[in-house]
Amino acid sequence: MKSLLLAGLVAAAPIAATAAPEVYEIDSSHAQIVFSYNHLGFSTGYGMFSGFEGDISYDAEDPAASSVEVSFPVKSMITGWEERFEHFMSDDFFGASDDDMVTFTSTGIEVTGENTALITGDLTLNGVTKEVVLDTTLNQAGEHPMEGKPWLGFTATTTLVRSDYNVGAFAPYVSDEVELEISLEAMKAE
Repeated sequence: MKSLLLAGLVAAAPIAATAAPEVYEIDSSHAQIVFSYNHLGFSTGYGMFSGFEGDISYDAEDPAASSVEVSFPVKSMITGWEERFEHFMSDDFFGASDDDMVTFTSTGIEVTGENTALITGDLTLNGVTKEVVLDTTLNQAGEHPMEGKPWLGFTATTTLVRSDYNVGAFAPYVSDEVELEISLEAMKAE
């Protein structure tokens, strides 16, 4: 999920002209993963993870040589309704403790266009690790107008199957497929 971040890796951005990869830190204040699912055919449910951390190793000359690592606590989930959050954290779904983490580590990047790529990586969720592919787009690469340093911004999407991660309660009535949309910014590390 959190990985979606590597969209910034897909284009030869003007901010990094060196041959070696440069490290970018995810801007936790501008990093969100929004998920959606069908609820019994009556409505679409939404939730979000925000404020996560991670690093992007960005190679502007060879974006396919870039990489990303991200992690965040399961309990950082936002649902907009406390009872829903508590249900998601219960044994019906995650059975989450305070130290349960979601992690994403990229394993490969296929550049598909001037500012697009497919980022493949290992997503660990609820103690299960599966390969996922993030369809990523570099939104912008350049100097941040307020911070005065190199910045990347990107979006990514993917679909997860809940039951693959042992959180498939009530499927198929509550959709087993969950759509993810990721938006984040990353700043060049000091």
